[in-house]
Amino acid sequence: METNPPMRTVWRGAVTFGMVVLPVRLVSATESHRGRFREIHHRDGGRIRHKRVCETEGTQEEIPYGDVGRAVELPDGRLVPITDEDLERLPLPTKHTAEVLGFVPSADIDPISYDRAYYAAPDGPAADRPYVLLTEALAGTGSVGICKIALRQRERLAVLRPRRGVLVLQTLLWSDEVREPGDLGPSTPVTDRELQLAEMLLSELTGIEMQQMEDEYGHALEQLVAAKTVGSEVPALPTPQPAVDLLEALEQSVQAARRSRQ
Repeated sequence: METNPPMRTVWRGAVTFGMVVLPVRLVSATESHRGRFREIHHRDGGRIRHKRVCETEGTQEEIPYGDVGRAVELPDGRLVPITDEDLERLPLPTKHTAEVLGFVPSADIDPISYDRAYYAAPDGPAADRPYVLLTEALAGTGSVGICKIALRQRERLAVLRPRRGVLVLQTLLWSDEVREPGDLGPSTPVTDRELQLAEMLLSELTGIEMQQMEDEYGHALEQLVAAKTVGSEVPALPTPQPAVDLLEALEQSVQAARRSRQ
C-alpha cells in the first residue's frame, strides 16, 4: 500500500495577531506531478548534461553539491559570499515571525496574486487553543489575515485562511509582480440576446466535481512515447473551431446542457 511521504517543515516561527502568539511550522500544501523531459542535442539525439564547474579553476571538473555556496553579485561583478549563518543573523523581523497586519474579506484578494500554499500546523501543545481560535474566527467571519513573512530567502506578503479546519498560509505576489493586461481584451459589442443565452448557459453548466477531474497530460505523454518507440503515429485530435454563427452556437449549447442534466 502506498503511503504519503512525510511533509518536511520549510519554516518554523510564530504567527502573531494582536497580543496572541501562535507558534506554527509550515509544510508545502501542494506537489507537482508534471512529467520531466531531458535535454538532447537536435542533431544526434545525444543527452545534454549541465555541470557545476568553477570559473576560477578553469577546469571541467564538476563541483560536488556540498562544496557549492551562494553569493550576491555586486554591480561591478564582485561576488560577496553569503553563508547560512549570515542568513540566520539577517536583521529581518519576519524571519521567524509572521505578524498579521490586518484582516480583510477573502473576496478582496485578487486570485491572480496567489502564489505558493503552505499548511500551517500548530507547533507544540501551547499553540492548540490559539490555533483553533484563529481558524474558527476566520471561518466564521469569512475573513483572511494579511501578513508578511520571510520565506525561501524572500520576504513575501501572505494570506492566512482556513481550509477544512487547518490554517493555510499562501504567499502573494507583490503588486509590481502582477502585469496589467493593457489592451489585450477586445471591445467588440454583443447583443442582449447573446448575453442572455450566455448567462443561461453558465447557469446550466454550474457545478463541477473537482475531485473527479484528472490530469490527462501524463497519460497522453505515455501514449506518445509508446507510439514513437515502435515508430507509429498518435492520432491527432480535432481542433475546436470558432462558431460561424455565435447565436446559433449558444442556443445549441444551452439545449445540449439541458439534455445532459435530464
